[in-house]
Amino acid sequence: MSASELRNQGNTLYAARKYDDAIACYTKAIIKNPNTALFFTNRALCHLKLRQWDKALQDCQRALDIDRSWVKGHFFMGQAFVEQAMYDEAITSLKRAHDLAKEQKLNFGDDITSALRVAKKQRWNMIEEKRIQQEIALQTYINRLIKEDKERQIESVKKEEGMATCEEIENICENTDKCLIEVNSLFSQLDDRRKKRDVPDYLCGKISFEIMRDPVITPSGITYDRKDIIEHLQRVGHFDPVTRTDLTQEQLISNFSLKEVIDAYLEENPWAEDF
Repeated sequence: MSASELRNQGNTLYAARKYDDAIACYTKAIIKNPNTALFFTNRALCHLKLRQWDKALQDCQRALDIDRSWVKGHFFMGQAFVEQAMYDEAITSLKRAHDLAKEQKLNFGDDITSALRVAKKQRWNMIEEKRIQQEIALQTYINRLIKEDKERQIESVKKEEGMATCEEIENICENTDKCLIEVNSLFSQLDDRRKKRDVPDYLCGKISFEIMRDPVITPSGITYDRKDIIEHLQRVGHFDPVTRTDLTQEQLISNFSLKEVIDAYLEENPWAEDF
């Protein structure tokens, strides 16, 4: 059986979700023809399905050693990096896959950009969680310092006067309580602002009210997210949902200017990815 036939057999087994058997076929194909990047990325995809991240990375690297412009090598490598929480490496690989796919005019749909968004979101979540833990540690540290200062003030008054009056101790305790309230209020405001993040309305679609990924503009000048307006045209009718004028899918024009604005906004505000 030729390497090509083994690959086809592996593809059939992959489609049947028999990933181990597919790996065996791709391995035989590689033995017959070790200089074909496709065989390695086919096997890497099986490893991804089996959650064998290290093996997937190894196969992707071998594919890229053969062909540095092999999009699937960078794409699957990025996915494996994401699963290992290696987000910087994942973003680098996925960006490279995206750029190469664009240069080569390959159609991966939203697969690569979606994976890139996930990687950026996960990296931001990791950084945000670290930032929150640092804020909690700082708040705890400041509260402890304030309370320790309270005890030092009371001890100082006792030493100076022999015996602190109840009024002096009450004043010290009152001032301490005020400081604690102010400090904790500041940290509470930080947390509230974090929870009340809003995406500007002009970045959100008029059908789903979610942030748009692929904005398109109609002849009426209304911008929608492509998937939402296409679904409307297919399920509801061939008209603009806002102006009610006749509209077909062929009349939709990509709003590249707004897409750049959205991409820049998401780059600066990764939390908005799930909005």
